[in-house]
Amino acid sequence: MATIADPRAPRASVRRKGPNLEKAGWIYMRVSGVLLIVLIFGHLFINLMVGEGIHGIDFAFVAGKFATPFWQWWDVLMLWLALIHGANGMRTIVNDYVAGETTRRVLVWALWISAGFLILLGTLVVFTFDPCIGIETSTTDWLIEKCSAN
Repeated sequence: MATIADPRAPRASVRRKGPNLEKAGWIYMRVSGVLLIVLIFGHLFINLMVGEGIHGIDFAFVAGKFATPFWQWWDVLMLWLALIHGANGMRTIVNDYVAGETTRRVLVWALWISAGFLILLGTLVVFTFDPCIGIETSTTDWLIEKCSAN
């Protein structure tokens, strides 16, 4: 019969030299969680409460927001923090529940690669967004005026 070691017993393994990545991940989760609450509720307030509310959200609304650097950086910061926060949380779950070392490494690598790809793709979308592509089919006066001035 296997016994579980006393939780207060000294650990048999010696702590490695170098940075404590688990502690850094733990701190990141707390800090990013607080920042994400502010960013997400600000995003929801601006999108749903100001102006026409949910009825005012259309292509022109998004184009207007992405035309300002403030809102670009707001959305990119929210994207980066949320994806890294989520990937780190999934990494913790994988580390807790996956028994095989090889399977664990493959899953953790897959998590970080997919998070990195989505961060890259989302950042490119925000900073390279061009509302004037396909403008001839738009019925929004504001958008037509903006694009014809360029």
